[in-house]
Amino acid sequence: MVGLAVTGAVVVPAAPASAAVPGLVRVSATSASNSNDFRSVTATCPAGKVLTGAGYELNGATGEAVVDDFRPNGGPATAPTAVTVGAYEAEAFAGNWSVTAYAICANPVAGLVRVSANSASNSNDFRSVTATCPAGKVLTGTGYELTGVTGEGVVDDFRPNGGPATAPTAVTVGAYEADAFAGNWFATAYAICANPLAGLVRVSATSASNSNDFRGITATCPVGKVLTGAGYELNGVTGEGVVDDFRPSGGPATAPTSVTSGAYEEDPFAGNWTNTAYAICATA
Repeated sequence: MVGLAVTGAVVVPAAPASAAVPGLVRVSATSASNSNDFRSVTATCPAGKVLTGAGYELNGATGEAVVDDFRPNGGPATAPTAVTVGAYEAEAFAGNWSVTAYAICANPVAGLVRVSANSASNSNDFRSVTATCPAGKVLTGTGYELTGVTGEGVVDDFRPNGGPATAPTAVTVGAYEADAFAGNWFATAYAICANPLAGLVRVSATSASNSNDFRGITATCPVGKVLTGAGYELNGVTGEGVVDDFRPSGGPATAPTSVTSGAYEEDPFAGNWTNTAYAICATA
């Protein structure tokens, strides 16, 4: 009798992908609510966590206030841990309003730093600037700052590069004068950058194109990914649109997975325009 030898192969299940940003949460801080022309607030990550990205929300101003300071702390050799949001009334506004800063925070991330780039300083109506991550790093979050324009400038292009299969490495900030402004001013783009993260991509969603006063849109991370940062873009409104809701989802015990961008016309505008939200997402 000829015996048959049977060899059995043991199948080992694939290990789940490691979380790219462990401990991810969203925390917030809100300014006083009043009718002052300016208010500022800082959201700080819990002790032991670092800032990967940020957001903001203007409450009660309905298109009559603009954010001109959306500034992560940190530096080229220092991980950011907080974001400051400062906003002015674009036009005289009698009602009470407040500003909320959102910080997206995680356990320490390898190589995390904040870099920046400044546009030229002049009195032109428009300026654009791009902050690019150092070689070998990727973009996890974004920020910007307008200097010298005190409520008369609006950011309508706040755009991370990358795509649904490509990690972002830079952010472009484009800003217009909301009303004619004679003084010199400039824009700063801030890029929060880290060593490569598992599954990092940029996804987007765009609103309908019409001439309504308001439009909102949410970009959601693919299944199995979480939000590390975000951006937005207004197309067609050329300085007459204001993003006053740039809000990551999540909470103090919950990882964000989407971002909502809500925009108003700052002055009546007859043309059609759209609002695009960009979500920067990594493996959960």
